[in-house]
Amino acid sequence: MVLPILGCSDLEEEPVSVLSPDGFFNSIQDVQTAINGAYGNLSEEAFWGRKFSLPLMLRSDMVGIGDQGTAGRRKDHDNFTVADDNGMITAFWPRAYQIIAGANEAIAGGNGLGLAEGTLNPVVAQAYFVRAYTYFHLVRLFGDIPYLDAPVQEIAAASQISKTPAAEVYANIIADLEFAKQWLPDSYLPSNSALPTKASAAGYLALVHLTMKSFPEAYNEAKFVIDNEGRFGLELAADFQDLFNPAKQGSLKEALFTIDYNGFRDGNYGQDYTAALTGIRANEDGNGGGWSVAVPSIEVYNRWDGRDYRKAVSLDTTGVFNGVVDTFMNFPNYDARNIPSAYIAKYARFTGQTSNGNGRGSEHNYAQLRYAEVLLIAAEALNEVTPGTTEADGYVNRVRARARNGNGSGFPADVTPGMSQADFRNMVLEERRWELAFEFKRWYDIKRRDIGTTAFGTGGFEERPNFNPSRDYLLPLPNDELQRNPNLEPNNPGY
Repeated sequence: MVLPILGCSDLEEEPVSVLSPDGFFNSIQDVQTAINGAYGNLSEEAFWGRKFSLPLMLRSDMVGIGDQGTAGRRKDHDNFTVADDNGMITAFWPRAYQIIAGANEAIAGGNGLGLAEGTLNPVVAQAYFVRAYTYFHLVRLFGDIPYLDAPVQEIAAASQISKTPAAEVYANIIADLEFAKQWLPDSYLPSNSALPTKASAAGYLALVHLTMKSFPEAYNEAKFVIDNEGRFGLELAADFQDLFNPAKQGSLKEALFTIDYNGFRDGNYGQDYTAALTGIRANEDGNGGGWSVAVPSIEVYNRWDGRDYRKAVSLDTTGVFNGVVDTFMNFPNYDARNIPSAYIAKYARFTGQTSNGNGRGSEHNYAQLRYAEVLLIAAEALNEVTPGTTEADGYVNRVRARARNGNGSGFPADVTPGMSQADFRNMVLEERRWELAFEFKRWYDIKRRDIGTTAFGTGGFEERPNFNPSRDYLLPLPNDELQRNPNLEPNNPGY
């Protein structure tokens, strides 16, 4: 259910087509309805549907622009030439705060019902999780940001909103996730990865602490999930391909939290563009061809070991044109907007039912956190605390064993025991590159490990001479927001 909740509920006396929160909350079911509205906004076109997810992908060193005739606002993210009026940012910023507003309304409305903790908290814990999830994205992208943990009821109060230091935002994120970890259930019946669980909260706590370089805490949270994988109903999918097949995703137990699409849409709600953005122009196979916008560089194909089953799952190296199968080096022959490189297959190969052409409005469940990543977080964090353990080796080996099972090639082999701390650190980062390829994670890895100069420099997968570490690890706050509220100034350095 999609339920937009007003962040400033007094701006209109008679809202049209919007359910006002004033007087709405009369039961715990009403609280759940408000939370469902926040979930609905996650899958909106201005958030995960395109405007937010595409920049995450393009700012990595794994994906660039194929069709150079695409919108300049997209190319600017790929080339690190983003300005503070970039249309992607000005679209997803307000949508992110609408998600947060919905969570805040649900928490405030629930607290006003006078219910016992055991009745209220397991429900509002979902709102705490969604709020933490959204702020975690925002603080990594923008640094200091406005932090709102209650509905804004008056225009005068809205005009006084200012930025909160990133460290304080992180502290609030951790507090929200700890509340969610305490009160969310172990699982749902029937199973539903679109609803967060105790494992979802703990997994995100592990990732937040890893991002903050709080390695003991990151390890402890990841280990909590691993030690309780049976209790939480978690396991690695037997076949890596099934993770990206909507017909099979629902029966898997690997995702800790997903943004779900169901093959239908209502305006911009449920509108998923990733298949179209990553698909091959003029390709007659699958969903009828894509737009050749987000495409891996040829170096991704060249440097990815061909024995790795994950490469075959993740990349399309052939297409069908005029009824004939041809290889990627000839893709431009069929449409000049294609480039001679392997294309992303994770989202365009299987889309399930779609609401319109090119695979848009798919049935994909986009995993925001998978159990495989939790294992890799545990390995990375433990290496920083106690280098050279067989325990850390074992977590990586579980991920690699699943990859080997895909084609029986014997690759990738188990970790070489006794690696140095630095070598193990680099190995895990590369393992994340391949295991989580094109899953919107790589940019955050580049930033948290401060490897942008290497990643985008000479010899990197994608050379981007415009990349400037003193500027580009943060996005600019949207110019229109600063014009409306000068308290948000100054903008981030370099913008």
